[in-house]
This record gives sequence, structure tokens and C-alpha cells, in this order.
Amino acid sequence: MGDEYPVLASLLGAVDDHHVTGHDAVPIRRTHEVPATGHFGAFSHTSFLVRGTVTTDVTVLAYRGEMTFTQALPQSLSPSRLSDFQTCPRRYQYASIERIPQPASYATAKGRFAHFVFEELFKLAPPDRTIDRARSFIAPAVETILTDDVRADIEMDDAMLAKLVAETESILTTYFLMEDPTSITSEGVELRLGATVNGAPLFGILDRLDRDADGTLAIVDYKTGGVPNRNYDSQTFANAELYAALCEAALGEKPKKIRLMYVAKGETIERPVTDVVVKARSNSASNAWGRINQYYEDGDFPATPSINACRFCSYKDLCRANGVPVPR
Repeated sequence: MGDEYPVLASLLGAVDDHHVTGHDAVPIRRTHEVPATGHFGAFSHTSFLVRGTVTTDVTVLAYRGEMTFTQALPQSLSPSRLSDFQTCPRRYQYASIERIPQPASYATAKGRFAHFVFEELFKLAPPDRTIDRARSFIAPAVETILTDDVRADIEMDDAMLAKLVAETESILTTYFLMEDPTSITSEGVELRLGATVNGAPLFGILDRLDRDADGTLAIVDYKTGGVPNRNYDSQTFANAELYAALCEAALGEKPKKIRLMYVAKGETIERPVTDVVVKARSNSASNAWGRINQYYEDGDFPATPSINACRFCSYKDLCRANGVPVPR
């Protein structure tokens, strides 16, 4: 999920008409359809212009003066791109409007690799979802995920490939201790959803949308990194909570819980979905979409440099070249 990843846009694909990708490091390829995946399929969406205001307590810097973008404004907003914008509008400009590819990292490659294996596993009928079948998808993942560009970006050699395969094997062993996939009822895997929420045209791809034993929906998101500090749950669950708003708008049913599975660590954290939080996430996306439209019309997405925002940003050298005082 995503989108993170998000969320994957068919792992290495994207939806060009909507200018979204599930993983920020994956270049967009051109396609003209949103393929339906899972029980619910895909949903169309329309764009609206919503005016908003900018309130920020960090430095705001203009982009070489006002300019006119030759690229079209994306017609939808994914949770990952919303996160880009909220972190720094300039990052959103580079990623979503100018569409400058971000190089892969070992962490993003590992995430896409594991997501590929889980997606293939859940395409199988429940009785066939065994650990041996899961392991059988590692070799196809090598061919599908580790493209020449990805290998070049992360400078992959035989030792790194062996490490990735070994870590994936460990993830699968851990995952099968966390849940029994043969008992899972899923309404969709890598499920693509689009809907207009509070005037914001949202689009996202869910790792899994499960139908739990009590009959309610649960959003499931795989995580291959470490378990975050629980004091920051609001930030940890932010993307998934926006997915809950998207599910309610697109499917007419609000998920009751969000389940984040840290498959490398063997830990699952859950959070109930509340009306208050869904409304807050929807309003935040609506406000951001209004600002995106305004900045696009103005020809300027301001930079908001900070240590945290710039530390792992792929565009910091480009920003420095354009006069942004990126922290060292």
C-alpha cells in the first residue's frame, strides 16, 4: 500500500491517466486502464477544484519565481502523494507533476519484493496458500522486481541478492507464525480503489481488504521495516485511515479496523476505524487538494526544508541547485 508503499501500482506499474504510483521509487509506465483486482474491482473518479489556504510554521521558499507547468496536474491523489505534499509541496511537484523518478533503495526493493510474494500467494485458493507455495514465488520476484534499473540503483551484486532472498525467506517463516493464510477471506488483494471524497479525487491500492470472522472489513497493510514507536500511532496509521475513507466512499462500507503486519518482526498492530478520524483524514486530503490546485495555477510549489523532511529525500540535490537551503 500501499501505494508505499505504497500500496503497489501492480508492483511495478502505475495508472498514468491518474498520475499515481504505489511505490514512490517506481517509474510510471503508460497505460490507459485501471485493471480490476479483487472482488470489488476498480472505480472511476472525477476531479474537483477546492480552494484552500496555507498554514505552516516552517520556511516557505519560492521555486525560481512563478512558472507555468507544461505537465498536466494529476487527476487524483494517493495517500503516499498526499504524504509527500504535506511533508514538502516541492517534493510533490518533483514526484507527481514533473515526475522525476526517484532511485530505488534496498529498503524499497525489499518491500516490493515481499509484497510481490504475498500478492501471488493470495491469488491462490485458500487451501493452496502454504509456505512452500509462498517460497516458490521468490524466483519470479527476482525476475519481476529486480529490474536492471533497480539493480543499478542499489548496486546489487550476488551477495546483496543472497541477502535479499535470505531475508525474504525469514519474512515468510515469520509471517506464517503470525496468521494462517488458508483461513483468510479476502475481498481484494492489491485492490485498486478510486472515489471523490470531500471534493478530493482519491486513488489508492490496498495490500489486502479482508472480511473478518465477524463480517466486518479490515484493511491489512504489510510492513517490512521495524515496528514504530507506539507514541506516534497517529502518524503510523495516517495512510491507512485515508484508505478507510476511500473504502467507505467507493464501496459504501467503512472498514472497522486497520491491521498493520510487521512481517519482518512478527508483530501486528491494530487500530479501530472511527468516524471522527475518517472525517479528519478526509478533510485533510480535501484541504491539500485545494492547495495543490492553487499552487499549480500559481506556478509554484513552495519548498519547506527541514532536517526531517530533507534527510531521506531523493530531490535534495536538485533543491540545493535551485537555491533551497537544504539542511546538511
